[in-house]
Amino acid sequence: MEMIVGLGNPGTQYRCTRHNIGFLVLNRVAINIVGNDLKWKKKHIAHLLNIRYKEKNIILVKPQTFMNLSGKSVREIADYYNIHFNRILIVYDDFNLPLGMLRIRKNGSSGGHHGMDSIINNLQTPDFPRLRIGIGNDNLLRKMGYADFVLSNFLPDEEKLVEITITRAAQAVEDILNHGLQYAMREHNSFKQDEV
Repeated sequence: MEMIVGLGNPGTQYRCTRHNIGFLVLNRVAINIVGNDLKWKKKHIAHLLNIRYKEKNIILVKPQTFMNLSGKSVREIADYYNIHFNRILIVYDDFNLPLGMLRIRKNGSSGGHHGMDSIINNLQTPDFPRLRIGIGNDNLLRKMGYADFVLSNFLPDEEKLVEITITRAAQAVEDILNHGLQYAMREHNSFKQDEV
């Protein structure tokens, strides 16, 4: 991968919401690789971090457009750096997956995720790899509805599992970089909540 994109919404009020787990995972990836002295740059309606990882040049990207317009930033960066769409990994939340589950795919539809809709529309293809991170809680989702649910904070009794999920998702990104998608899919797509 030459470009890893974590999806979320800008602004401190959204920092720890379910919809921002893509940002949280990308922050963890950056810390794991670079350390705590991170110097994100504001460019192309995003926060960018250029890193060197095992002889690979990688751009970490957190779009600052708000979720539903993420594709505008992704396309602008891909064009500027001449990155082919199959060299872009998108890391994002999925309320259809229970909290703790990961799904890595080579391509696919948006699954109704508006940020992914925007990226697919702007890149004009669904053929790019993605890491979906489960944020689901069926009881809460039924009570709150989709829009309020994804913008809600994780519950106190979910915090342990959230931390484990972020750690595993960051490891999945590194496994993709080190060993490729097939290896990462075998290692991480089978993880379930009851394994915690």
